[in-house]
Amino acid sequence: MDAMAPFEIAEASVAEIQEAFRTRRTTALAVTQASLDRIEAFDRRGPQLWAVVAVNPDALADARALDAHLAATGELIGPLHGIPVLVKDNYDVAGLQTTGGSSALLGWVPRRDATVVAKLRAAGAVILAKTTMSEWARGGFDNINSVLPTFARNPYNTAHATGGSSGGTGSGLAASFGVVGLGSDTLGSIRNPSSNNALVGLRPSWALVSRAGMVGLYDERDTAGPMARSMEDLVALLDVIAGVDPADPATAHAQGHVEASYGPFLRADGLKGKRLGVLRQAVPADDSDPQVVALFDQAVRDLAGAGAEIVDPFEIPEFERFPQNMHPLSKVRFAIETYLAGTGPGFPKTLAEIVAAEKFHPVHEGSLRVTAVAPEPLTDPVVLALEALEIRMRAAYDAAMTAAGVDAFVLPVATYPPKLNGDRNVTPAGARTWIASGLHWPAMSVPMGYTYVDLPSGLQIVGRPWSEGRLIEIAYAYEQATHHRKPPSTTPALQARP
Repeated sequence: MDAMAPFEIAEASVAEIQEAFRTRRTTALAVTQASLDRIEAFDRRGPQLWAVVAVNPDALADARALDAHLAATGELIGPLHGIPVLVKDNYDVAGLQTTGGSSALLGWVPRRDATVVAKLRAAGAVILAKTTMSEWARGGFDNINSVLPTFARNPYNTAHATGGSSGGTGSGLAASFGVVGLGSDTLGSIRNPSSNNALVGLRPSWALVSRAGMVGLYDERDTAGPMARSMEDLVALLDVIAGVDPADPATAHAQGHVEASYGPFLRADGLKGKRLGVLRQAVPADDSDPQVVALFDQAVRDLAGAGAEIVDPFEIPEFERFPQNMHPLSKVRFAIETYLAGTGPGFPKTLAEIVAAEKFHPVHEGSLRVTAVAPEPLTDPVVLALEALEIRMRAAYDAAMTAAGVDAFVLPVATYPPKLNGDRNVTPAGARTWIASGLHWPAMSVPMGYTYVDLPSGLQIVGRPWSEGRLIEIAYAYEQATHHRKPPSTTPALQARP
């Protein structure tokens, strides 16, 4: 490309953008403005994705400051210098509204950044926008709330769902509104939108990444994590956000498990020598779409072709004893009210207040009313029963992996394509993200192709705690062997500004 030609940001990677900064082909200001232009063109107009709750009014000023630093020093300020980042609206960004998808928090502007947002700023990232989410993260299949007036839309097929609850980040990244983004995953809220939007997404080991300053849902399963269009970009973001944080005491468990960098695990031959189990029990013929199953079968062949040793089927002897279990409502109420306690005067402090004021989307009314009257977690027998069950589940899966000698096991993120927006009763979703969530283990989603009318599906790779490096090796090698991701047709490159 001619050195003077405009730099195209659609689908551009962290490395490509930063190389353009170094060679003076573009600037952080130009990249930020181009990202805002894409939001202007496609979020409320064109395909009307409704992925963005609010743009950061300081984004351009922050970009100018980064350009001034590079001009004065000749150095990038950090590993994410000038990279536009999308932030799910359950993370606090100082000076920007946080709603968690609830109209009850409209106008609440925190004064401090969430820990991971502060890390992003220190690394030179531009906090570009807050993205929409399912209300209080309640909803893994579509993305609707009482803050924005309609469903977030999938840019690959706008009649279909983004997946939730990090659907705004998923849709926005697929449309190149930003380069990388923050999601959170309790029962699949990073993996579902990553699968639906042909992205990579990581549910990290529990507390590898700080949740301080994030609206939670169920602490024992809550994870904060990265989403991106490529494994290289995901790793660039993970390197910045992973780590121990005194503000989130749970991250003490990560001490000694955080890699200095996850970059060395980006190996094109990373599948060689890996032994992978195929969890067919999670893909039953009577609860799976044949086109998704065909993609999964091809993915297994591709993994083998790239050097993996395949154990098919990999079986959990007690699989049926560990069905999907939703979060205990007492824990959900506790998590939400813990965040509400830190909001300012005039904002609700309990779910009961939110329900009484009827500040919710009708879709979420039933679950909120029940959750608002849930008991205290310490006296809730549901909590104790679930914790005991998940201990047995982890032991069973660990024993099966040891017996089979597998490094990780694979299954689809969901056994059906993305649902139609608004369809909550007719077509099944087939989400299989609850397995890793119940285990509290890390899981990666990586694109495995498309079904029907351009509907993406994701391959899910699950490993034991602190095995992020191994999962990255597997996912990157598979990504490089298949290159399934393609940009959505509804959000093409824009004509460069004169």
